Amino acid sequence: QVQLVESGGGLVQTGGSLRLSCAASGSIFSGNTMGWYRQPPGKQRELVATITSDSTTTYADSVKGRFTISRDNAKNTVYLQMNSLKPEDTAVYNCNLKTMFGQFWGQGTQVTVSS
Repeated sequence: QVQLVESGGGLVQTGGSLRLSCAASGSIFSGNTMGWYRQPPGKQRELVATITSDSTTTYADSVKGRFTISRDNAKNTVYLQMNSLKPEDTAVYNCNLKTMFGQFWGQGTQVTVSS
């Protein structure tokens, strides 16, 4: 069983920064991809960023240059550094882990950016 525990969400003003963390535990296998998705109020969930086990990254166009995804394989933890936050970044952010045996989701953490 895989468990993903997120932390680091909260309320921040426009232009501020937050750092999200997601620690994975359980049957974690090498060669996985970890990532962050978000669901803004009243909208569908969307990709924010992903990072493979060899640190290849992808980003949504809306966050390029502002967000940075990274991971610590020894700790099975993925991070999302969010800078220059905008009100449209307000959403529930979910951690995701994809392995050859399936994908898993965290419970979500709320990020609210006030204008």
